[in-house]
Amino acid sequence: MTAVPVQGAQVVARIAGLLRLVGRSPEGMPLAALVRESGLTRPTVHRLLSSLASEGLLDHDSATGNWVLGPEVLLMGSVASARFPMEDIARPSLRRLAEATGESAFFSIRRGAETVCLLREEGSFPVRSFVLHEGVRFPLGVASAGTAIMAFLPDDEQEELFVRWPEHAGAFAANHTAERVRENLARTRLAGYSVNPGMVLEGSWGMGAAVFDRSGKPAWALSLTGIEPRFKPERQPELGALLMAEAHRITQQLGGEAAAPK
Repeated sequence: MTAVPVQGAQVVARIAGLLRLVGRSPEGMPLAALVRESGLTRPTVHRLLSSLASEGLLDHDSATGNWVLGPEVLLMGSVASARFPMEDIARPSLRRLAEATGESAFFSIRRGAETVCLLREEGSFPVRSFVLHEGVRFPLGVASAGTAIMAFLPDDEQEELFVRWPEHAGAFAANHTAERVRENLARTRLAGYSVNPGMVLEGSWGMGAAVFDRSGKPAWALSLTGIEPRFKPERQPELGALLMAEAHRITQQLGGEAAAPK
């Protein structure tokens, strides 16, 4: 029997997509960018945004013209955080990484075919990279956290992404060709940690290590970001060892088991 589409499912998907787009950064997004990124018509986007604003899920910033997340999202997030106490679990590791390395440390979660940055801890080194901050989303295989996670996914899940790689990588496809990403994934599996050599933004480097859930799948990642001179080849093993140690610590706290490097 053919399944009957759920009434309103398309509207829910569109609303969820707009919320994710707005939530990419604290500054939100203007209407024109939301129309372009969502692929929806301008009247449809404006109607949905207005409806979300009336419910407190979005706000319209009159100073910038951007749409930003509203107060109801904050309240929902506060309630949800009780179920996912990652702040308490991951924050100590981020602080240790930032203190030991001087670099900015981040904790990201896998959401479907993306990673979302949840937490950050600033390092002491005065020159920083600002590519990554809370709420930023990257496709799996892009940036150090997404590379660390994708490298330890089952082969069939990786291949599903490569089948539609240009579409999946989107704006990052030019620097993240399928061939280059495959090579980076292979290096990550061998080393146990990923290295992003300025592929997202020239001069901004990163390294990451996956955190595994109870089923042994990579579900989160720790990462460090900074400027290229801070990530020279001779320093990478030291940074990688620190990342993997903290990732293993969090994995154990969550009752998971890390995959061995291949």
